[in-house]
Amino acid sequence: MTPLSSIAMSAYTDLVRLLKDDAVSGVQGKPTLKQRGDKAYWYAARRVGSDMHFTYIGEDSDETRRRIERVEELHATARQRQQARARLVRLLRAEGMTPTDRATGSMLSAMADAGVFRLGGTIVGTNAFRLYEGELGMRLPLGGMANTGDLDIAQFAKLSVALEDRVDPGLAETFSALKFAPLPGLDPGRTWRWAQGGSGQLVEFLTPAFGAETIRDLPALGVSAQALNYLNFLIAEPVHAAAIYRSGILVQVPRPERYAIHKLIIADRRRDGAGSLKASKDREQAAFLIAAMAEDRPDDLAGAYATAMGVGPRWREHIGNSLRRMHETRRILDGL
Repeated sequence: MTPLSSIAMSAYTDLVRLLKDDAVSGVQGKPTLKQRGDKAYWYAARRVGSDMHFTYIGEDSDETRRRIERVEELHATARQRQQARARLVRLLRAEGMTPTDRATGSMLSAMADAGVFRLGGTIVGTNAFRLYEGELGMRLPLGGMANTGDLDIAQFAKLSVALEDRVDPGLAETFSALKFAPLPGLDPGRTWRWAQGGSGQLVEFLTPAFGAETIRDLPALGVSAQALNYLNFLIAEPVHAAAIYRSGILVQVPRPERYAIHKLIIADRRRDGAGSLKASKDREQAAFLIAAMAEDRPDDLAGAYATAMGVGPRWREHIGNSLRRMHETRRILDGL
């Protein structure tokens, strides 16, 4: 494992901070706090004709409040931040940090502009794994475990309803502009997958299931999604990450410790078998992340492992079945 330089780590932290500043400064309207159940969310309220339109900013936190207090200053310094972001991306490339490829970067940029990540969309799967360099402070291995042509986006269905805001433009329009076409499913009129002709790239939308793995609607994103069990563990408390493309793109990814433990579960649940190539890649990614986090963030890793093992016997069975093939990883987890 090769750590990133202190210069790269400082630049990455600055890039994420500037992108978060832009996320607040780019929303027009009066900041307004709304309570939704046991959580509070900030919106920008503005009048459109005779109606009030509320644009979601983010969940209430000290960090969000500090940015909202500086919103006028952030509006005034938008151009300087863009120049600073471009400089930081050049520096990160020079320091050897892996950039996002053009095809994936164009998709992420279009979805970010539409509001997918602002509204709680979280990248899952290998494209999330590829974005952990800055979060973990080390170079990721190139090759099989980091290769993918799929982009998977997950969102909690309850959050999608509660936000009362939606992407603009709609994702059907966004994907059409990128030459993606909807793929037919078993449920007519509900689209959760798009494919780009010729490239083989695929975009899929997912949401947690708590029982039957059906197709459900995500109104904030204006799409349907395949519901999957165990996904709630993965996308709880996601973190921001910067995709190294153009002057940077602010996205959301799962916490790396949850990603690692979730991969142990998914490897054993693969419909094509635990011995398949996809299951092998799941275990490789989990092993890499677990080895990395055991050195630098053992408490985070131990907490995620204990949480998953404490859910129930089926969770423990899936994790145990994967670890029987991963002796060194089991040794690391047992030693936390």
